[in-house]
Amino acid sequence: MNDSPGWATPGSAPSDGQEAAIPRPSAPQDGSAPTGQWSPEQPPPGQWSPPSNPGNRPPAPGWGGGPQRPDWGMKAPAAKPGVIPLRPLSLGEILDGSVSALRAHWRTALGFSLAVSVVVQIAVTLMQRYLLPKPTTVDPNATGTEALRQASESARTTLLSLAPASLLTMVATLFTASIVTVVISRSVLGRPVTLSDAWAEARPRILPLIGLTLLVALIAATVMTVGVGPGLLVGAEAGAALALLGFTAACVVILWLQVSLALAAPALMLERQGILAALRRSAKLVRGAWWRTFGILALTYLLVFLVSFLVSIPFGVVAVIADGTDISEFFESGGPSLGWPFLIVTGIGEVVVSTLLYPFVAGVMALLYVDQRIRREALDLDLARAAGLPGHDADTPRS
Repeated sequence: MNDSPGWATPGSAPSDGQEAAIPRPSAPQDGSAPTGQWSPEQPPPGQWSPPSNPGNRPPAPGWGGGPQRPDWGMKAPAAKPGVIPLRPLSLGEILDGSVSALRAHWRTALGFSLAVSVVVQIAVTLMQRYLLPKPTTVDPNATGTEALRQASESARTTLLSLAPASLLTMVATLFTASIVTVVISRSVLGRPVTLSDAWAEARPRILPLIGLTLLVALIAATVMTVGVGPGLLVGAEAGAALALLGFTAACVVILWLQVSLALAAPALMLERQGILAALRRSAKLVRGAWWRTFGILALTYLLVFLVSFLVSIPFGVVAVIADGTDISEFFESGGPSLGWPFLIVTGIGEVVVSTLLYPFVAGVMALLYVDQRIRREALDLDLARAAGLPGHDADTPRS
């Protein structure tokens, strides 16, 4: 592993679903046991039993009397040069590590996220005010062909309104994720990082990261088209049932793909992988741990949704009051005509949410990637070497 945040994949480390044996430093030449390690004569943990005590002899030191020596059956606490201990992480340690890294480097991570969020939100607000079409009025009394036409027109204008904002949000997320991933890689080693340093590391990977995101979106769209397309071509009631079945199957496949490829972005950033290589790398790291990865991601996005919802409520109430909009207008056909006060206040709320949550999610992704490599490839030893911890210098053998 390099000392820089660009982590090279250990060439000999397994990553095919089998747990890697954690290599340890070799024993000293004088025959004594290494400090904190198993002696060659000692049985493995779980098979050790204290010696018998015939004749009620006084207990030997270490077995209840006299000075206590280290218990061979107890593991020494893992080194923690940065925001996480160098060992397999629990869910709480992953979430806490992301928050700790952002708190320690808030000027770099949150400052960049704030700047990006403000620019994106200004662009979205201007588009909502001047460029995007207003929602199509739908007559609730319309029936038959007219009702279908109005529903289709309303769906089309809604998609046109959401597409630009979604695209800008995606770009903002990618820029923020690139910076936060570098921040996390330095925070794990306990090293400081400035915005200029993080940007210098992330900038060459921005375009590949955008390409990776677009490719994953294209794969998901292709899967959905294949699933729903046949039912739409058949038409009638049988076609509707087939389309529903295909939609359900496509959602399952897309969910599986999204979790399997969730670590592609950190691999692309930290290992300098290409797009296709990063996708394969992610699938390899997640293999055998799909449900654990899914659970961590599901809880993360649930927390994001709850925080976003709780923050948006007061801003939404203030926006309605400041705009002078009657609540009943939101339930009328076509919706209310939103003024500048409403757009500005809700925009501020969006900036607050995105500034806090985009970096948090990116940090969780990066630490989940680090955790999987610790579990499969003994990355903790490489990280300890890079952090300069005693006993983990470059001369220490891995096996």
